[in-house]
Amino acid sequence: MNIEEVREYTLSLPGVTEDQPFGDDNITFRLEGKIFLCLWLGGDEHDINDASEPRLALKLSPESNEELRGQFAAVTPAWHWNKKHWSDVYYEQVKDALVQEWIRESYQLVASKLPKAIRQKYQILQA
Repeated sequence: MNIEEVREYTLSLPGVTEDQPFGDDNITFRLEGKIFLCLWLGGDEHDINDASEPRLALKLSPESNEELRGQFAAVTPAWHWNKKHWSDVYYEQVKDALVQEWIRESYQLVASKLPKAIRQKYQILQA
């Protein structure tokens, strides 16, 4: 996937909004105001090491984060987020289907924490 495809796919999920609360070099994607994905657009402030490679940060369960980091070199502890709950994904190094699966997983994790009446609107994406 490229950056436009990541953005397009993420915005196709029901109820997703985007904003830039951290500046012009990131877009955050939210469900009911809760961030589940942060897409790095490039720029000085959040440029880490040789990480000019496109990346995004996903909120996942601690178990999923450990498992994915063990299986994929393209998944690392999130640089500027809680490392237990967030992973950076160098999405151009991974198959598109996996990136989409992980975006949905992050989306569903946030949806699962919403109040029941609101959460029911987003149950259609359960795997």
